[in-house]
Amino acid sequence: MHPTVPLLLPRKASAEAEIGGYIIPKGAQVLINAWAVGRDSSVWDNPNLFMPERFLGSEIDVLGRNFELIPFGGGRRICPGMPLAMRMLPLMLGSVLNCFEWKLEDGVVPETMNMEDKFGLTLQMAHSLRAVAIS
Repeated sequence: MHPTVPLLLPRKASAEAEIGGYIIPKGAQVLINAWAVGRDSSVWDNPNLFMPERFLGSEIDVLGRNFELIPFGGGRRICPGMPLAMRMLPLMLGSVLNCFEWKLEDGVVPETMNMEDKFGLTLQMAHSLRAVAIS
């Protein structure tokens, strides 16, 4: 939902190509908007909703081979930290979720959370979301 960097590293077209009816000349610099890719309504039902269950039974993976979902980028410029993230994230997240009870700060409920983005060099939520850990 919220990629750290909305635009991936610049690419250079190695050959002339047509994408979406546009001609991309050989040698042109191309920026990939990962934020827009993840919110493409022609690919995703309700693309602006956080629904992790949409990936259950799906052939789509996060390793850069499926261009519908590219959280780590793809190709030669894929994130070098991806192998570490793939190993450590489930372990760390599972440990934190298992060790604490969680609630949202200031009486916020999931139905009323503001999920607007604040654009810049990195992508942030316009209004910070704070979760409180209760031991």
